[in-house]
Amino acid sequence: MIFQPALGAGGLSGWRVLERTGASQQQTFEKSPVLQRNINYFRENISKITSAEDLVKDYRLLTVALGAFGLGDEINKRALVQKMLEGGTEKSDSLANRFNDNRYKALVKAFGFGNITNGSSVLLSSFKEDIITRYKSLEFERAVGETDNDMRIAMNFKRQIGAIAESQSSERTLWFQVMGQLPLRELISTALNIPSGVAQLNIDRQAEIFSDRAQQLLGNSSPEVFSDPEVVDNMIRRFFLFRQVESGPSVTTPGFAALSLLQSNGFGAAANINLILSQL
Repeated sequence: MIFQPALGAGGLSGWRVLERTGASQQQTFEKSPVLQRNINYFRENISKITSAEDLVKDYRLLTVALGAFGLGDEINKRALVQKMLEGGTEKSDSLANRFNDNRYKALVKAFGFGNITNGSSVLLSSFKEDIITRYKSLEFERAVGETDNDMRIAMNFKRQIGAIAESQSSERTLWFQVMGQLPLRELISTALNIPSGVAQLNIDRQAEIFSDRAQQLLGNSSPEVFSDPEVVDNMIRRFFLFRQVESGPSVTTPGFAALSLLQSNGFGAAANINLILSQL
């Protein structure tokens, strides 16, 4: 069975369709034979793993492990994954703690191979099902992304941003975490209308720009503002609306008739953006 997500016309309207029907679509997706085979293999064999090296040597187990944390694309970076896992998360200078990408830290903490206090989690009764639940959810996101990557970016943002927003790190560190995860960075920079060229600047200057733009548009300079579900929803709407501006308005774009009139009279992208954002 090849899963084909129902996303309507795409864009913001497609996102609303996915919000309404995502749970039932995921249930359909989970019937995929390939997904079920991977899950069954993981359930039957993960408890036999005694080290990070054992895990990275088993491609199918590693597929589920990485997929559960949105790291499926890292499957060929086995040496890095092993080093991450062996370093644990208990030491502040461990590789996972020094990475801006919190997905690795979550993976390493969940498996616990490099931690002394509690050690490996693979024999815990709840461990298998927790990882499998995450795997099914993240693989659904990936499958949606194969049809429309912007949808995957939005799903990832909605799932990930809360953990960053609610962590007890400094504002600067939080922006580093956001910028270190490309899907998060892409959604936020698009929604805040931050030019792509900003990525070429010094990392501290980049954080300042993100902070200043958030203050201007959201009334708060810190990623902590993303702990508010209304702000998260607004950011996703802005993301899709700016994407529509980039690709040109369609009949599903808010204010389409007025946009067509503006374009016929020679008004540029700025007028389009202002009119679309007035629909928020």
